[in-house]
Amino acid sequence: VCRCNLPPLSSEYSKDVGLKTQLVTANPSIIQKRFQNLLWSRKAFVESVKVYNHSYIYMPAFSMKTGTGPSLRVYYTLEDFGAKQAVLFANPNFLRDIGKFWKSKGIHAKRLSTGLFLVSAALGLCEEVTIYGFWPFSVDLHGKFISHHYYDNVLPDSGFHAMPEEFLQLWFLHKSGVLRMQLEPCEDPSVRSSA
Repeated sequence: VCRCNLPPLSSEYSKDVGLKTQLVTANPSIIQKRFQNLLWSRKAFVESVKVYNHSYIYMPAFSMKTGTGPSLRVYYTLEDFGAKQAVLFANPNFLRDIGKFWKSKGIHAKRLSTGLFLVSAALGLCEEVTIYGFWPFSVDLHGKFISHHYYDNVLPDSGFHAMPEEFLQLWFLHKSGVLRMQLEPCEDPSVRSSA
């Protein structure tokens, strides 16, 4: 299971998102905003990522100049504290090529979302890809309000991402059978077994 941008995995969300994670992404901006660039809150960061157990933390260390420092601080912080997590640095050529590919498909944004980068990587590594929660609208299919993330409603910077364009391209991949998009809540196994 892959997750984007160090989301919480507390028990209040486990029914919807589970607890198991093998790969979690961390944007340098998350490190800068939430953990003061790891200049003063290294222990708080290590404590917060314990929930991911032996997961890899995937970071775009070398794709933008501003991301290198925070990414390296994550690496050294986890090493210094002997944490269970390991950092993987994204290949900047991969990120650039994925950006060019999606731009050729009609996604015009300053930067692709972390979710689309992660889906793109999964498509190259996995036989089957199912995505859940990739929905860039403020209401669900039944007109009910939903937040931007399952844990908050912090919207991306205006004009930075092109979320509806990304969704449309992923929907095309779903319709052609390349991946599976889960748009409705997942079926509760206890309901199926009792029916």
